[in-house]
Amino acid sequence: MLRHASRRILGLGLAETRSSTPLTTRFYHERVVDHYNNPRNVGAFDKNDPTVGTGLVGAPACGDVMKLQIKVDEDTGKITDACFKTFGCGSAIASSSVATEWVKGKQMEEVLTIKNTEIAKHLSLPPVKLHCSMLAEDAIKAAVKDYEAKRGKSVASTIDNA
Repeated sequence: MLRHASRRILGLGLAETRSSTPLTTRFYHERVVDHYNNPRNVGAFDKNDPTVGTGLVGAPACGDVMKLQIKVDEDTGKITDACFKTFGCGSAIASSSVATEWVKGKQMEEVLTIKNTEIAKHLSLPPVKLHCSMLAEDAIKAAVKDYEAKRGKSVASTIDNA
């Protein structure tokens, strides 16, 4: 089933429609297909764990919902692990997967600098799918905010004051 869907996403094996009008195919970059077929860091942490920050975001227009969680080393402030669960299109799943890979091993302040444009460029997302990378950026920020709320401090405010 997934193999068939992947072939459709890649535009392989598509012929003309019965009305003899050529079928327009849309191609996704190989990174999108790779992260869709082999998503990294799928799963969930205990949301009540004080070292876990959870970001839950959604796009009402398309129905994509993304939950991204980070696990933070309390001593160093470094993100030691990340995971996600996403309900949505292949681009949303790929954006989530990339986001979890990029936040691992980084300081909290550093992950707040990850922009949706970087994710979109890395995945070569078409303009109609840019909202997926925006969701990933928002999920990262929401996870950091949730972690800060649990800890009672603000990483973002220390950046603003610097």
